[in-house]
Amino acid sequence: MERTYNGIRIREANVGDAKQLCIWWNDGRVMAHAGFPNGLGTTAERIADQIKNQKVHQTCRHLILFQERPIGEMNYNRIGANVCEIGIKICEPEMQNRGLGKFVLSLFIDGLFHELNFEKIVLDTNRNNRRAQHVYEQLGFRRVRVNVDSWKDQLGNLQSSVDYELTREQFISYVCTPISFANREDG
Repeated sequence: MERTYNGIRIREANVGDAKQLCIWWNDGRVMAHAGFPNGLGTTAERIADQIKNQKVHQTCRHLILFQERPIGEMNYNRIGANVCEIGIKICEPEMQNRGLGKFVLSLFIDGLFHELNFEKIVLDTNRNNRRAQHVYEQLGFRRVRVNVDSWKDQLGNLQSSVDYELTREQFISYVCTPISFANREDG
């Protein structure tokens, strides 16, 4: 799946992206919200292998580019016949808090609903990540539950998470209609 809108491009990751993903995944500042304040400690070779085998595991990783510069990543994982779980990270600090998240997610979610025919999308986020929760709720995600002290981060600190779900009917897109922007840059 590839989607573009106003300088934003989302495309499937390829093995050539493993080096960039490795930099982000090993950076504790990028990975802290996911429970890895020391980073993952992985290698580009391991990531390249994951990318090569992603379809086998019913998952697909995507790179987020802004004006053709990699700024983050997202993925979906099929967890049921018509249900997937997603994740997103805007990894470059100077690209965070600029309002890109709702547009990136709108593009991605529209593709999941209209190209891949999922009927429901679920995700979870750290309870402390209020910015992400705000964006998810703007897009129509419904808070399902709060899981208090349900997991420990890499340092052994208890963390809480919030579970969300979204159906096609609930989805509020921040980009134009699904068909009109699939291959346009002008939005």
